[in-house]
Amino acid sequence: MAQASDTLGEGLLQQGVASRSALAVAMLRAAHQLLDQPPLFNDPVALSILGPEHEAAVRAGPNQFDVGIRRMVRMAMAVRSRLAEDELAQAVARGVTQYVVLGAGLDSYGWRSHPPGLQVFEVDHPATQAWKRGLLQQAGLATPANVRFVPVDFERDRLTDALRTAGCRLDQPVFFSWLGVTLYLTRVAIFDTLDMVAQLPAGSAIVFDYGITPSMLEPVEQWGVNQLVRKYAAEGEPWISFFAPEALAGELRTLGFSAVADFGPAALAARYLAGCPYLTRFGGATHLMLATV
Repeated sequence: MAQASDTLGEGLLQQGVASRSALAVAMLRAAHQLLDQPPLFNDPVALSILGPEHEAAVRAGPNQFDVGIRRMVRMAMAVRSRLAEDELAQAVARGVTQYVVLGAGLDSYGWRSHPPGLQVFEVDHPATQAWKRGLLQQAGLATPANVRFVPVDFERDRLTDALRTAGCRLDQPVFFSWLGVTLYLTRVAIFDTLDMVAQLPAGSAIVFDYGITPSMLEPVEQWGVNQLVRKYAAEGEPWISFFAPEALAGELRTLGFSAVADFGPAALAARYLAGCPYLTRFGGATHLMLATV
């Protein structure tokens, strides 16, 4: 079996850097709970998991997350989490009993949803997990017995070895979510991880978001993406990899995935707009891929 690359989270490993990225995403999810009704992505612990200081900041000024590109990104964060968990629910209904969250950050699934028999494996850098554990303790959120932290330092550790050590059965189907990570990785690192998933038993699957090749976007969307590229590069977290949807789908089929589905803005709006009429636009750069073994 091919091993997932040692650089799966290389750009996000240093303590503080990983926490800053995870916190920014978590604050957008929390603001979504306050600004968008009904929430597209309902997360009853999204605010408390931030810790008292950041929770208070979001509650005091949620409108700071509702201006300019922040609003578009907030919608993108909500829709990608909703899609991933909707597809997870379908996998569980088919009998999948293992869920791996790659680059978990402050993901809260294990603290608010408990399908019978589902084991949740949170993969992240040890520094980020220690920070998260501290926030959970402050919030009074005990870690359920079915949730396991899988600390991985990708400069030293192999993902498959770490998962096996944590009790994940790689001879049985596994569902993966991989959100907010691929932009920061090389193509080699991305496809090493996808190849590992493609070798797993039938019924395994992965949902991940990815960056669209900027030249394929409308001019205003290109401008927005370029603004974010410059911002994150200046913060030491450069965006590295972008893809054309059809080409990416073809590469996934070549790896051996039997079913591949791309979800762009039109597909996401068609799926969720009726229940959330405020979901009018979250940008052409928002794309997710579901690949199933």
